[in-house]
Amino acid sequence: MTGFLLCVRFILRRNWLRLLVWAAVLAVMIPVVYDSQQQAFPTQAARDAYAQVANTPAVAAMTGLPYAAGSLGGILVIKIWMTLAVALGFASIFLVTRNGRADEEAGRTELLRSSALGRHAYSMANYVVAGGLSVLVGLLVSLLCLSVSLPVAGSWVMGASIAGTGLAFVAVAALCGQLSTTSRGANSLGVAVLALFYFIRAGADLQTHGTEVSPLSWFSPIGWAQDMRPFGQDTWWPLLALVALTLLGCALALRIETTRDLGMGLLAERPGPSRGSAFLASPVGLVLRLQRGSLIGWLLGAIVAGAFFGGVAKAMTTALDPTNPFAKAFMGNSASVLDGVMSLFVMFNGLLAGAFAVQCLTGARGEEANGRLECQLAGALSRSKWLLAQLLVAAVGSALMLLIGGFLTGASSNGAATGRDMAAASLGYWPAALLMTGVMLFLHGFLPRLSVSLAWAVYGLSALIAMFGPLFSLSESAIKATPFGAVPRMPIEDFALLPTVDLTVIAVVLAALGIWRFRTRDIVPE
Repeated sequence: MTGFLLCVRFILRRNWLRLLVWAAVLAVMIPVVYDSQQQAFPTQAARDAYAQVANTPAVAAMTGLPYAAGSLGGILVIKIWMTLAVALGFASIFLVTRNGRADEEAGRTELLRSSALGRHAYSMANYVVAGGLSVLVGLLVSLLCLSVSLPVAGSWVMGASIAGTGLAFVAVAALCGQLSTTSRGANSLGVAVLALFYFIRAGADLQTHGTEVSPLSWFSPIGWAQDMRPFGQDTWWPLLALVALTLLGCALALRIETTRDLGMGLLAERPGPSRGSAFLASPVGLVLRLQRGSLIGWLLGAIVAGAFFGGVAKAMTTALDPTNPFAKAFMGNSASVLDGVMSLFVMFNGLLAGAFAVQCLTGARGEEANGRLECQLAGALSRSKWLLAQLLVAAVGSALMLLIGGFLTGASSNGAATGRDMAAASLGYWPAALLMTGVMLFLHGFLPRLSVSLAWAVYGLSALIAMFGPLFSLSESAIKATPFGAVPRMPIEDFALLPTVDLTVIAVVLAALGIWRFRTRDIVPE
């Protein structure tokens, strides 16, 4: 462990902004969601009505069992706990891989070990920093829950349960980094394990009657954390199991690191075919091959989200009072609560597609940062064709997500809407998703090192204003000035051609400028 503290400082120096952004974005959702639910459910009768909506299979599968759903704390858990826990799990996986397997793959770990540095010092520092992020997020969540006058015991359990989930996936990421030979493989394996645990938890909650835990839930650390039941029973002992899993997983990862060769993983690279297909030799084919795991994951997410939105649409109308400010904000000018709810779900489909578009194009920056782009450009492939292939996959994939998610939202809505109408309404958000690709390409051309962080910041701000702008008392013109707010909210608003054209033109101009600049600038590594 020689040099452990020095490695901690080094990792913090490289990642301090990323850590602060993750912590701030996750924690700030607590007061935002709590304020919105206070306006949506101002009376106990409204909360009891929501509790009936929450006690459905669709809600249980997506957000977990509805413990204490008739209280403000219980509603907060239903609305945001699963989102925060899963997001922190993703953050833990990506952070551990970035400072672990990715550095080893790039040769930086070997360079660091050439000095007076212990074999496990850098890995242990990586796990401690990633675990520190989980603890920080949990602490901020608890303090923000206390700041809005939620019960003290439930507030601390809320933060501890979210932090415990993040810690568990630090151990998962540590093991995946030892198993895989590449950072892309480690991330993919970690995300696959997270998805597996999520679906195990969902299956367990679907088997549960009342609030008794299904035995299947104990096969998922997400289920362990969920069973701490913040603002309900406030149980602490599952946190001990999560901490024990974290310590055991990290210790096993360090043990594996002792025996394996540097740069290698326990899972040997699978030999590929002796000859590649003609499609794989094309720029688009290579992008599809490299991002196939991500594409499949996002499409599955669109399927699950669409089915969930449609399944709870009618039930949500019984829980929302059309006279309160929250309902009016999402209903717009519509007199129908159902149409307002459907328009909100259509917007969510659009936000998912926009997030996919940004994430897909971050792969372009990853290829450049890791040095793989130079190998691809060493042949006859031009820079423009390479970047246009990335853009094509992002654009077509986002359109496909919108059509699938929208169709399933309508088809599963029990007659509230038709699949064709909701697919058309969701596709109306395609220009907004294209604008996100334009922003990413523009930043990739002019500010490559900051492109990923700034693109996600632009997306997050746009999504926040589009969703909660009316609750923040923002003017209609300010909301319409954002990509997702500019899109007409069908079915409560009629389709308008001008915003669609404006968004598309801006997207094309930004993308063209980004591609032009990329053609003329130097390749910029990490």
